[in-house]
Amino acid sequence: MIALVDARNVVRSRWPNLEEARFLELTRRWAEGEGVQALVVFDGPAPAFEADERMTVTGTGGESADDRIAAEAERLAGEGRRLWLVSSDRGLRARVESYVELTIGGGTFAGLLEALPGGD
Repeated sequence: MIALVDARNVVRSRWPNLEEARFLELTRRWAEGEGVQALVVFDGPAPAFEADERMTVTGTGGESADDRIAAEAERLAGEGRRLWLVSSDRGLRARVESYVELTIGGGTFAGLLEALPGGD
């Protein structure tokens, strides 16, 4: 199972915004707990973060995160991979709904992260 995470959508779902390093560490812990691989996509450059078997962090350069996530969803679904989407973006959700098994809203996901031990 791969969770495609719209990073800025989640980070900006809280005020004040979630700090990126904290968001990434909590996302890694969430992925480990759920037994999924997380592909975290940032618009523009991605913050420095070491990838591991549970999480990959990527930036999009000049491409939008929505376009990158939609392309990855299509590619991965074509390979027979099972997918989840983490985003509240209605347009993105509509673009990938035929590829994903589960969609989690950005604010809901932020709440899941904050509920992890040490997440508050």
